[in-house]
Amino acid sequence: MYSELLIVAERGRLPQISGFGAITARITDPETVHLIGAAATPLGGDRIDVTVRVCAGARLRVRSVAAAIALPGSSQLTSSARLTLVVADDAFLDVDQEPMIIAGGADHRAKTVVRLAASATIRVRERVQLGRTGETNGRWQGALDADLDNGPLLRHCVELGATTASTDVIDAPQAAVGELRYPDSRPAELFGLSAARLPLAAGGSLLTWLGARLPADLATVER
Repeated sequence: MYSELLIVAERGRLPQISGFGAITARITDPETVHLIGAAATPLGGDRIDVTVRVCAGARLRVRSVAAAIALPGSSQLTSSARLTLVVADDAFLDVDQEPMIIAGGADHRAKTVVRLAASATIRVRERVQLGRTGETNGRWQGALDADLDNGPLLRHCVELGATTASTDVIDAPQAAVGELRYPDSRPAELFGLSAARLPLAAGGSLLTWLGARLPADLATVER
């Protein structure tokens, strides 16, 4: 199944929502949209394409009503999701969806593409957990490409699961959190052995956390 969703936020009016397939959205207050799964997705072979455009001077928060579960299909195909975020001058976007759970046997690829004006503000957080109770054989890849005024801000990729770069004989993390903020002038900081916040050369920061199970509150990571 292919699902497509477009959300456009303009200053002084409610967000505009259009699309088709298994993903839809609802306006929950004038500056907030919640994503909703209208059918079981992603299954193996499914593709999801969500685009969020925040026009000059507008503000938008994007949330989801529940965690999503990537399930294996009968043909063992990879599922994929692409999230494109375009934030114009003096606009604000905050994206913080519930976690993506990768069921046993599923292989899911996620890509987030960010296009920012220099005067824009963004926070985008992604959370993923391999396996439901007793499951350990899922696989996930998450890529984040961000550009600032048509110049590169960040190129980042994390993989979880057997045979991936994050798995070795010492450790095999089953969960990950990534958070991009722009602007952000805080210095680099390590949070134990599992998390780090690093400043980006063009401004902003990237926080990455790896572990066995997702923390109930990301704030506990930064203490």
